[in-house]
Amino acid sequence: MRLSEIHPFLYYARIEQKRFFRFLQNSKDRKKFAKRKAEINFQYTCKRHQSLLRRRLGNSDPKLQENKIVNLSLAANRIDGIIVRPGEVFSFWGLVGRATRKKGYIEGMQLSRGEVKTGIGGGICQLSNLLYWMVLHTPLTVIERHHHSFDPFPDEGRVLPFGSGASVFYNYVDFRFKNTTEYDFQIRVWVTDRHLKGAIFSNDEVPYSYHIEERDHQFYKKNGKTFRQNEIWRRTVDKRTGNHLHNELLIKNNSEVKYDVIEGKKHE
Repeated sequence: MRLSEIHPFLYYARIEQKRFFRFLQNSKDRKKFAKRKAEINFQYTCKRHQSLLRRRLGNSDPKLQENKIVNLSLAANRIDGIIVRPGEVFSFWGLVGRATRKKGYIEGMQLSRGEVKTGIGGGICQLSNLLYWMVLHTPLTVIERHHHSFDPFPDEGRVLPFGSGASVFYNYVDFRFKNTTEYDFQIRVWVTDRHLKGAIFSNDEVPYSYHIEERDHQFYKKNGKTFRQNEIWRRTVDKRTGNHLHNELLIKNNSEVKYDVIEGKKHE
């Protein structure tokens, strides 16, 4: 057992230690981070996506989803319009900053240490999830991405493959990608009455398209527990010729399931 698991004080002390170390590292790398914004959209669309703001998540309090919308609006405003130029790095926390009451963030749902909890700024993982999914459809290079080690809710309303999100926890569990191309990219994200929406634009047409597919999805039992696994692959296609250039394995998921799985029921 780790020392941080013996007493809550040690756990939170360890969190602050990790945050301090990441702060020091960020101070060294600050010049690499994308900071400039533009309000006018770039000409070429790489990917658009949207996700529902409200969907049933087990027996969770619906009020937490309403609170989440407040938090998402604040976080999205810090990212919307950001330009990632060649060589620059997008850092989720570098742009959003710490979610505090003073900034207007309120209690929302958080996933922590294998449990569903509440906390200030809870719910903004939906924004990092959307960003990650869009980035997978571009030539941008993901350099830091984390995912929860457990599956908390059934798939009601889920439209993306299981395990295709990106969890964030200030500031050392970040979502980052780097522009290793010759193009400039622009990120737009905003909240409507029903959806969190996003788009990635480029200043010139990217010659490739990207297609994501799920493979080998299954539930299985081990030592009295239920687990879920799958693989997520990306196929790159030449827009001009339509030729498939290559397939790559992006993610291999294997997570404990925290809800009852009905035998024979299809989860999509």
